[in-house]
Amino acid sequence: MPGKTSKKPKKVAKKAAAKKTAVKPRKPLAKPKSGEPVLLSGGNPQIAKAYGDAPVQAYIAAMPGWKSGVWRHLDALITRTVPNVRKAVKWNSPLYGMEDDIWFLGVHCFDKYIKVAFFRGASLRPVPPDPSRQKEVRYLNIREDADLDEAQFASWVKQASRLPGEKM
Repeated sequence: MPGKTSKKPKKVAKKAAAKKTAVKPRKPLAKPKSGEPVLLSGGNPQIAKAYGDAPVQAYIAAMPGWKSGVWRHLDALITRTVPNVRKAVKWNSPLYGMEDDIWFLGVHCFDKYIKVAFFRGASLRPVPPDPSRQKEVRYLNIREDADLDEAQFASWVKQASRLPGEKM
């Protein structure tokens, strides 16, 4: 009939609106077997905030696959390059600095690479290759089959340890 509009009953309209805006519940993360580390998005280990070498070593041990061996080697290289380096795990990421809560380098685990953040990386020479949205920060993304120039990495670590760190 002309001039007549069809209106949905209020109940039906509310249900339709609820369907459009409803948020699906997230699937719970798979619970690890007893004693296994919890891995967050991208395979980043969940390690409680703590200072010292022990939590960093726990993080390294929990890194999945090839990442654990690579970072164990680089952690030793950092310690040799800067013998008095301070270590901590905060925000599920190992941090390296010259004094507590002042950090020059951080690490984060992703599915296909390890992201090393030099917090004053724009001041390093040569500048690490991967840019950041933050002006001073530069990244080095380490992939499984990449050839890492250890001498260059050690040089960046040494340079970064001499710059003012980032308070976190």
